[in-house]
Amino acid sequence: MEIIEQVDRWRDQYGSWKAKQRSADDLKGYPFIENSRAPFTPARRALPMLNLALITSAGTYIDGTDPFDLSSADGDMAFREIPTDIDFRDLKFAARGYDEKFVQQDPNVQIPLARLFEWEANRIIGQLNSVFWSFCGFIPDAATFSQTTLPKLVERVHHYDVQAALLIPASPLCHQSVGLAARAIETAGIPTITLAVDRVAIERVRPPRGGYYQGEFGSVAGKPNWPQHQRRVLDEALRWIEPLGQPGIRKLVVDLESQVEMARGER
Repeated sequence: MEIIEQVDRWRDQYGSWKAKQRSADDLKGYPFIENSRAPFTPARRALPMLNLALITSAGTYIDGTDPFDLSSADGDMAFREIPTDIDFRDLKFAARGYDEKFVQQDPNVQIPLARLFEWEANRIIGQLNSVFWSFCGFIPDAATFSQTTLPKLVERVHHYDVQAALLIPASPLCHQSVGLAARAIETAGIPTITLAVDRVAIERVRPPRGGYYQGEFGSVAGKPNWPQHQRRVLDEALRWIEPLGQPGIRKLVVDLESQVEMARGER
């Protein structure tokens, strides 16, 4: 299945839009991708047996290495491979299209390593893959990203024998980039789940499995310094990897549960 349906037509639309673009960050009139179908790979193992990979579009990189290029009109097409046992103090964020105030308070809101390691220890997941992947998801040139970057990313995911992947966007345009990454990984035979806080964006690009709720950009994996909220978001989303027998995008009930918790004075 195509990562971008009718990609040649989209390239023409993108070229026309780019010719009128006023600045590198101006998305007015941008031709967001609209896919009508989604690839799908059934989960072949239960969560407690999976090697789970984390992929984030928050622009995370290791301090002291080259940062992502935030000035590129087409977007930075590179990605970083980062050890999951890294100290958060050694990470930086190239934030484009989202406010980095949340990741500065608690990086788990975009790279929830602490929560996933908790689940590994409690045998909710088999294991968290030894590295995670990061890219800067503000990538207007989605076609080049899909044709040049995503095959390389899929190759690295296969190299580590990943059996499922959790993908987390950060900005509005990140929802498109991450959705395309999920489609590429799923097409390669690995089940995915994509978190979202923008229902329209995620339904346009159509990743194979998506879970959305009324959250905030830059804090998609839960509220900062609220581990229980993060656990709730991630737990509900990840548990959809196994039972879904076809592509689907569903609303998380985390909003209702959080409102009840706050009404009780528990938060």
